[in-house]
Amino acid sequence: MREHRWSIEFPHAAERLWALMQDYDRWTEFAPMVIAVEVLYPGDAQGNGLLRRVIYRMPFGRTGSALELVTDVVAAQAYTYKMISRQPGNDQSGRVQLEPLGPDKVRLHFEERFHIVGAPLRWFEGPIYRFINRKNEESMRRMSDWLTAHPEYRSDLVPSDEV
Repeated sequence: MREHRWSIEFPHAAERLWALMQDYDRWTEFAPMVIAVEVLYPGDAQGNGLLRRVIYRMPFGRTGSALELVTDVVAAQAYTYKMISRQPGNDQSGRVQLEPLGPDKVRLHFEERFHIVGAPLRWFEGPIYRFINRKNEESMRRMSDWLTAHPEYRSDLVPSDEV
């Protein structure tokens, strides 16, 4: 089992960053691995129980897909997800949390646990996981860059002094 924890500060309101994180049609605009996100079940009013299929790019021109179950949702603060694998034991889990540091500043905390049980991919777990970690971190940085480049996006969630 491998675990990755990472945090970064962004110059955006937590509510605005949260809105973009929930805007699955826009993931392809900032997440380099994501080809598409399909919401299979929206979950309850808070998003608990949301089931999404993420189609993503893999090394060597391959593509993959993951079913992700979202739980423990606290709007504009945090959620937990579980990537459900076809093979028992290969499920991945993670958590994204937003820590407001002011009206226009937030620290994003990301954690993910990753484990491959079957050969031959098990032999390449380390390099695969390092690749995924780099792309996840790049996606989060690009999410902030996207918000900076699109000040009109959800401007209703921007404190008046950030505009």
